[in-house]
Amino acid sequence: MLDIKGLTRRFGSKTAVDKITFSVAKGEVVGFLGPNGAGKSTSMRMIAGVLEPDEGDVLLDGHSIVSNRRDAQASLGYLPEGAPLYLDMTPPEFLRFVGSARGMEKSALGGAVDRVTADARIHSVSSQTIRSLSKGYRRRVGLAAALIHDPPVLILDEPTDGLDPNQKRAVRALIARMAPQKAIVISTHTLEEVPAMCSRAIVVDQGRMIADETPEGLAALATDGGGLEAAFRDLTDQSVEAAA
Repeated sequence: MLDIKGLTRRFGSKTAVDKITFSVAKGEVVGFLGPNGAGKSTSMRMIAGVLEPDEGDVLLDGHSIVSNRRDAQASLGYLPEGAPLYLDMTPPEFLRFVGSARGMEKSALGGAVDRVTADARIHSVSSQTIRSLSKGYRRRVGLAAALIHDPPVLILDEPTDGLDPNQKRAVRALIARMAPQKAIVISTHTLEEVPAMCSRAIVVDQGRMIADETPEGLAALATDGGGLEAAFRDLTDQSVEAAA
C-alpha cells in the first residue's frame, strides 16, 4: 500500500533525507525512529505530499505523490507534528470541515464524525472550542481528522505526543484495531512506542536508513558494534527524557 523509492531532500548544502527506500504492506505497523533532527518529519512531509522531494517518489495505494498527488493524498490519512487546527471550531465542526474538504458526501459525514469521535475518545469535549482543549485532546482531534475518510494508509507523526498514560493506551489500542486493514507508519523518537504498537521498525540517523528490523531485532543492533550505538544511545536518552 505504501512504496517509498529513493526519497531525498536537501536544504542548501545539507542533505536532510538521503535516498530513503522502504515499503509497507497492508496489516503492517512500521515504527519510523530516529534522534531529533534525523530527518523523520521531513520524510513524513514528503510522503504526505506537503514537501516536494528533490529525488525519488512515493506510491500511495499505487498512486504517485509526485505525478498524481490528488489521488495519492486521497488514499492517505496524515497526522503531522503539531497538527494545525481551527481553534474557534468545536471538534465536530472541525471534523465536518475536514470531511467536506476531502470530498465526502454530506449523507456520510454524520456517521464518519461519530465514528472518529468515538475512536479518538473526544466525545466529552465535543461542545468545547478547540482553543480551550489541552495539548493531549488537540492531538486526539488531529488524529480523528486523519481518520475521517477511512484511508488505507496512515502516516502518524508522534501520535501519542502530549498524551497521558491512559490516553496513550487508548491510542495504541485504536491503532491495533485498525492495523489489519491499513498500512501504518508511526514516527517517534521514543523506543518505548515500538514494541507497544509496531510490527517492524526503521531507524534513521542523519537522513539515512541505518536499520530495518523487527522490534526484537533492535536490541541486538543497539550493541552490535556496527556504528549504530550513537543513534540508539540518543533514542534511549530521549525515551528516558520523555518518560520523566
